[in-house]
Amino acid sequence: MQGRWWTWAASEPEATNPVADTDGSMCGRHQPRDVWFLAGTFGGQVKRDCRVALGRPIVVPVINAHGDRQSCADFMRDAQGTVVLDGEPVKPEAHEGDDIVVEGAPGNAVTGEEGVFTTTGCGLWVEVPPLDPGVHSLVIRGRSGDFSTGVDYALTVAAS
Repeated sequence: MQGRWWTWAASEPEATNPVADTDGSMCGRHQPRDVWFLAGTFGGQVKRDCRVALGRPIVVPVINAHGDRQSCADFMRDAQGTVVLDGEPVKPEAHEGDDIVVEGAPGNAVTGEEGVFTTTGCGLWVEVPPLDPGVHSLVIRGRSGDFSTGVDYALTVAAS
């Protein structure tokens, strides 16, 4: 799933990129039909309101990176994070270093690379089963070394 998420995140230039999004208005861009991807930040914290399609699992990185095997090992050594969904903790899953294929759009700020390339993806990830209709709270906090990210999502789940 990491490769698909990275391709999704790298499919937009910075102006419309869901990782750079400050309010949730870019949340629905280029979503696949079988899953709903959410994004962290390029650092720092934001609050986003996001409409999520009914019946789709949600996949989101708590903290993530890509590079070579050694940079991922260094990143994961310090990686930590928490996720709280509707007041209940959700345990992130560690991906120490997966070979992934990513397709980056021109001008994307996520990978900085255009076209198809192979890299190593790593991070703490959460996959949430499809949520019931209504409004849900998803709070994500991640840190590795000097880099930290946080998103407070207000998710409205409804039929598309």
